[in-house]
Amino acid sequence: MDAQTLHIDLSVPNGWHDINDKQLRFFYGLVAEGLPAEDIVVICLLRWSRTEVIGKQPNGAFLMRQGGNTFTVAAVAIAMLICYLQWLHEIPNVPVRLSKIGRKKALPADFQGVPFEKLIICDNLYQGYLHSQDGKLLDQLAAVLYDGNVRPDDAERISVFYWMSSLKAYLSKRFSDFFQPANAEDANLLGTPNIGSRLQESVDAQIRALTKGDITKEAEVLALDTWRALTELNAQAREYREIQKHTKR
Repeated sequence: MDAQTLHIDLSVPNGWHDINDKQLRFFYGLVAEGLPAEDIVVICLLRWSRTEVIGKQPNGAFLMRQGGNTFTVAAVAIAMLICYLQWLHEIPNVPVRLSKIGRKKALPADFQGVPFEKLIICDNLYQGYLHSQDGKLLDQLAAVLYDGNVRPDDAERISVFYWMSSLKAYLSKRFSDFFQPANAEDANLLGTPNIGSRLQESVDAQIRALTKGDITKEAEVLALDTWRALTELNAQAREYREIQKHTKR
């Protein structure tokens, strides 16, 4: 009689785009605990594949269980498997977030359809957090991102930080003419005591560019869809650089 083949499914999400709310919350909870990155990846591999380690063999192989099946896996095989989750070490390449905190629903992850004013507020709170590491700013950020009075726990604060980090990186690629790499002076922005005034200057410049200097249009500009506002700013930045090139010639 042929030996019965045991089929074990160790499938896991393929990337940030493939992860659901439950998996996100679990991951953010591990990050909030301050666990080493490699430990987090292994724990996620086991949890998301519904597998548990129940012992270790004398030869170093792990005795594991999935459902009603018990089997052994060599340590080298585990090392190969966690390579498929190395993307967890990086800030998401697309905006991801928990769909809810409490009963409050999140804004669209990529901010399409969100008023431009909210992006400005969120960016200022995010930059303020980077500067001060004050967790209260993440709570304020969560209140804007989830459009209401929320009380985020540690995992949810981590999720808010990841959301803003991934959103800024995503928008920087999408509107690359407007979001140019910082020069030496701007790179030191977070180390300066006058960060508040510097951020305000940046916001004022963006609003002035969109209103063409007409202050009566400020409310209209702040209510613009974020992507519409960034599209215009991106076009203006591209046109400005083209003019500079021709001037230098």
